[in-house]
Amino acid sequence: MPPDDERSNYLLVARTLLDRVDAGDVRRIRGELGGEQAAARYHDELEGVRLGLALQGIGPDGHTASLFPNAPALDERERRAVAAPHEDVERVTMTLPALSAAAKVVFLVIGESKAEASRKAFAEEPSPETPASLLRSSEGETIVLLDRAAAAQLDNSG
Repeated sequence: MPPDDERSNYLLVARTLLDRVDAGDVRRIRGELGGEQAAARYHDELEGVRLGLALQGIGPDGHTASLFPNAPALDERERRAVAAPHEDVERVTMTLPALSAAAKVVFLVIGESKAEASRKAFAEEPSPETPASLLRSSEGETIVLLDRAAAAQLDNSG
């Protein structure tokens, strides 16, 4: 999708963050090219790139990035970016290996609608049914920030 589409994650980030700071080395996914072509281009652009920070959210279904429950993209181990069609939108996502290589993976999760997904992602065994449970920094640090509502189903008795 084009970067000015109201459903574009890039538009959200541009409005709330990039338009307010010196973005420097931003590599935008060219969604307007279509999923497969945009993914191939982004894969090439990410060659040699290691993320310092992978800032992630979680959907109520447990997805993160555009890695959806039980989707084929979860099994990709060679490519850094793939097309990830979902519902009515042609998406492109970084793969688990590319995101996991980040020095820091930070999840920011807000709201009651994310409580079950947060429990599955952070308190249960990793599963393709909850893609966020599969993403952790492989050589760095994973940080999870939840508001009280999103953390409601986590056991805090310990």
